[in-house]
Amino acid sequence: MNLTVHIPDNLASRLSAAGGDLSRRALEAFALEEFKSGHLTKPELRELLGYETRAALDGFLKAHAVFEEYTLDDLEQERRDFSRLGL
Repeated sequence: MNLTVHIPDNLASRLSAAGGDLSRRALEAFALEEFKSGHLTKPELRELLGYETRAALDGFLKAHAVFEEYTLDDLEQERRDFSRLGL
């Protein structure tokens, strides 16, 4: 699907002058908001943005200050797993 967004010329010029591909910036902003809202999973976000690796997606998320929630329960589960593996 292609999506067209109308931006007045004077604003498009100013926004383009800020650097980067304006279409890519719009796609990234849209995709990031959809991910943060829970409408996209990490694999879907990766596909939408065209990243080949999880590491590339993780770098994108880190650059935009989006971090996965990590709870004390997660820590305890990892500790149990490592113990069971003898690590």
